[in-house]
Amino acid sequence: MRLRLTPRDTTLYDHFTAAATNLVTGAELLRDGLAPGADRAAMAAKMRDIEHSSDEITHTVMRQLNQTFVTPFDREDIYRLASKLDDVMDYMEAAADLVVLYDLGELPDECMRTIDVLVRAAARTAEAMPNLRTRKGLEEYWIEVNRLENEADQIYRRTVARLFSGEYDALTALKLKDLADELEAAADAFEDVADTVETITVKES
Repeated sequence: MRLRLTPRDTTLYDHFTAAATNLVTGAELLRDGLAPGADRAAMAAKMRDIEHSSDEITHTVMRQLNQTFVTPFDREDIYRLASKLDDVMDYMEAAADLVVLYDLGELPDECMRTIDVLVRAAARTAEAMPNLRTRKGLEEYWIEVNRLENEADQIYRRTVARLFSGEYDALTALKLKDLADELEAAADAFEDVADTVETITVKES
């Protein structure tokens, strides 16, 4: 396999930006697709397409990483950032799939509030990703995503308390908790992305 002696300085950044843009599309699709009257099956199918697109971006990054001798920043951090961006999409796709597989009815307000957090985290991530090129202006991003993850944690605890309060039958409560777990995992993964960006910024500053 031929090794490149110089990095493609812009290509990896473009891939990360594309992956983050997919997260915005996915989060907004999840929000809109779970609104009253929305076609949830169609939403889940579109989400699978977006998840496949994100997988392709991740695979492209990995192939490029294996073929490039010099990288724009630490090779391990490139791998981790690509993986964590992909994780967020995986969790959101799993949440969309569960809603359809479990044939869930009206969702608790707390679930929709968590999805709103994901939409905001996705927007901040997409705004920040192009700034990896210069490592400038990123501190506000990771602080805000950390705050959003804390907000999602608080909502998750309220969700679980409500699910097992007796308001729902046992089976429905378990199904909804599975959904809440995937949404919470997506919020955690957004924080992992932000933490990785912080690590890169600190190392390269």
